[in-house]
Amino acid sequence: MDTYTTVKNRILSLCEEKRITINKLATESGVAPSTIKNILYGKSQNPGIITLKMLCDGLGISLIEFFNTDDFKNLEQEIK
Repeated sequence: MDTYTTVKNRILSLCEEKRITINKLATESGVAPSTIKNILYGKSQNPGIITLKMLCDGLGISLIEFFNTDDFKNLEQEIK
């Protein structure tokens, strides 16, 4: 799995786990719904760390918690 897909899946998984919609995440995080949708639908495949931090704040988790998964730990190197 690539990094983009892993980030996208993590956001979706956390929304499901916390039972919030994308619009609710946008409201809670201060990130525009269109920005979140661009990440989820592949238009923006390289979200910045500030955007991810804001999403984490909206989800009530830290960046460490966001990235602390087996999927992220097992990512292959992007540059070969």
